[in-house]
Amino acid sequence: MALQKIALVTCSTRETRLNPFITQYVKKILSDEKWEGKIEIIDLEAHSLPLYNEPAIPSLLPSTNPTPHYVHEHTRAWSKTVRQYDGFIFVTPQYNWSIPASLKNALDYLYWEWNGKPAGIVTYGGKGGGKAGDHLQQILTGLRMKTVSIIPGFPVGSHTMDSCLKENGINKDDHEVWQSRGVEEKVRLMFQGLIENSNFQ
Repeated sequence: MALQKIALVTCSTRETRLNPFITQYVKKILSDEKWEGKIEIIDLEAHSLPLYNEPAIPSLLPSTNPTPHYVHEHTRAWSKTVRQYDGFIFVTPQYNWSIPASLKNALDYLYWEWNGKPAGIVTYGGKGGGKAGDHLQQILTGLRMKTVSIIPGFPVGSHTMDSCLKENGINKDDHEVWQSRGVEEKVRLMFQGLIENSNFQ
């Protein structure tokens, strides 16, 4: 089935975040791609999910429509949000060689809403966030998502956060570094793999 609606997920919920700037930057890169569908941003911070507190195991709920079977309203709202998308691109920082707890928590709340859908991963960190990408790919595989093997990683430093807050966007120097290292091209290749349903693991 052709993808019509893709969610670009901002995965960090910490205060003073770089994540929204990186997500917007990825969306800008993808805006040049020839594709008739729609890309929308989901920010996990806006959903305020508490630490996973559903009594049922998500995979044991009805696969066709699990939403009404959750106990908590915040879970039903999250389920409804995720179900409307055909595919996902997770934009995540690397925390201690892995992903933020906020992302793992949001993934654990659901199962059938993720199951079988294609997923791309974009990371960032001091060295690009590759460890987080590897870990997230394993988690998404466990959810039976179809992950794209190309995982772009943006190298960032404290200057990146400072400049984003000051300029309300990615500065010229970071843009040039990422472009010269081929990160932007990898984002495009990852997206093509997502759309064409190819290069899946």
